[in-house]
Amino acid sequence: MSSYIFRRLLLIIPTLLGIMVINFVIVQAAPGGPVEQMIAQIKGLDVDAAARVSGQAVETLGADSSRAKQGLDPEFIKEIERMYGFDKPMGERFVMMMKNYMVFDFGESYFRDQDVVDLVFEKMPVSISLGLWTTFLVYFISIPLGIAKAVRDGTRFDVATSTVVIIGNAIPSFLFAILLVVLFAGGRYWDIFPLRGLVSENFSELSTLEQIRDYFWHLALPIGSMVIGGFAGLAMLTKNSYMEEINKQYVITARAKGLTEHRVLYGHVFRNAMLIVVAGFPSAFVGILFTGSLLTEIIFSLDGLGLLGFEAAIKRDYPVMFGTLFFFSLLGLILNLIGDLMYHVIDPRINFEKLER
Repeated sequence: MSSYIFRRLLLIIPTLLGIMVINFVIVQAAPGGPVEQMIAQIKGLDVDAAARVSGQAVETLGADSSRAKQGLDPEFIKEIERMYGFDKPMGERFVMMMKNYMVFDFGESYFRDQDVVDLVFEKMPVSISLGLWTTFLVYFISIPLGIAKAVRDGTRFDVATSTVVIIGNAIPSFLFAILLVVLFAGGRYWDIFPLRGLVSENFSELSTLEQIRDYFWHLALPIGSMVIGGFAGLAMLTKNSYMEEINKQYVITARAKGLTEHRVLYGHVFRNAMLIVVAGFPSAFVGILFTGSLLTEIIFSLDGLGLLGFEAAIKRDYPVMFGTLFFFSLLGLILNLIGDLMYHVIDPRINFEKLER
């Protein structure tokens, strides 16, 4: 198993390089890069934007304000390009970027004047909170529900819960979020839950128990909306996995030996049926953590990684875009490896080294 892990770790390097190359070329080809963004801001008389450029260039701009309206001095444009590193060929910029990323030096944001690492750690608590608790609750609800549906297949319980599952699967989580805001956050009916932030402004003044209560009080609606929109698929996957295993010969044999239904379902069927469900936990967590919470963050005014990535893409903030892409792609590849290893943990009979021969 160790040689398999070693080969998978080596495979991460070309995979990660391929991800970075493809995205770098696509983003570079897209119009409206950071240089164009800066020029547009300066032409709009954005003083903060001009202040980011060296003093000599700002004096050049200020010497004749009409140039800002009719067109900028070529030397001034070259100064902006040098500031962002666009005076170098694209290939050279990519090699320099990857050398820095290998030592986890992600540079500084173009438009926030802050290190990318500091920005990520600043936004991480929101995304970790949403991703971790949502994934936990989705699995906590879906697995028992899926098992119950498989055991009671075709009954009224199965039909009723299938209706709920279909509704949850059909309606996006952000629509549930809006509904929860209207119902419980002062939108029209009750004003029970807060609508902004991860904690209250006086959080540091609260006792430990009050801080825990305040934390979950703020998370109740955003996590509720994401769980409602995310449990349906996993519940049906669990049911189908159980249904497939229940009809196999070893289950019939176990029942013929006189084992209780509980022992059959949870002692024999569970390990095999849950293999694909539990092993997919790492990738599910990454999906919810980094891609599934953008609209939820916007609706509930939560400043997390989803919103950071969206703003970076709009502003063409390349250090933030590529820095977070590199880090989270690497994290995703590692978690995918962990997910594969979970197959072996759940069922030791699975040996990837033998399967590769």
